[in-house]
Amino acid sequence: MATAPVVTVDGPGGAGKGTIARAVARRLGWHFLDSGAIYRLLALASLRSRTAADDLAALDAQARALDIAFPTHGANADEVMLDGDTVTAAIREEACGERASVLAALPIVRAALLERQRAFRGPPGLVADGRDMGTVVFPDAEVKVFLTASVEERARRRHKQLMEQGVSANLAGLLEELRARDERDMNRPVAPLKPAEDAITIDSTGMAIDAVINRVLALVHERCGTTGAE
Repeated sequence: MATAPVVTVDGPGGAGKGTIARAVARRLGWHFLDSGAIYRLLALASLRSRTAADDLAALDAQARALDIAFPTHGANADEVMLDGDTVTAAIREEACGERASVLAALPIVRAALLERQRAFRGPPGLVADGRDMGTVVFPDAEVKVFLTASVEERARRRHKQLMEQGVSANLAGLLEELRARDERDMNRPVAPLKPAEDAITIDSTGMAIDAVINRVLALVHERCGTTGAE
């Protein structure tokens, strides 16, 4: 029997899944899962422990024992935590991304991290963002959202985000990267990117962030009977 309600927010890169899902979790007072960060967290842990990428037994054990958190309140709100330390920037480093890509292709790692993701489910509820949350990880979720936007809009958002962080970025290059990523994600053999059959698709092109958040909260209220902690 399910222990708590789940809201899944899936969609392509740059659609704003993390921003929306974390904000919804904060408003509801629920747990939050950034599934995309899970593989990077394992990558970082394996690099720090000098675990070889082909040591499957060690990676399996490490994946199942990861001490991770995605706070939505308090001093560490909006951060990613590993073993009690803030690693938000560390998991975005190139070496970590490369190792995560390698690990994500290993069936034993995917199986271990599937269970690790499901372990986030608990009272009073969970909001999970990713690409296969509603189709694979939480197929029984009460609310499934597929958040999308035009690839041009997503590229503009990513460009703006990077520029605000002081990172130089080329808009045309980002556009091509997103198109290529969409193609890979939608056509990969394992857990391809697609809306769950019972998902509500929200096209956020031209929508304000608050409007998207309120739309998701309305769905939660309708299906779970809660308006949240705030």
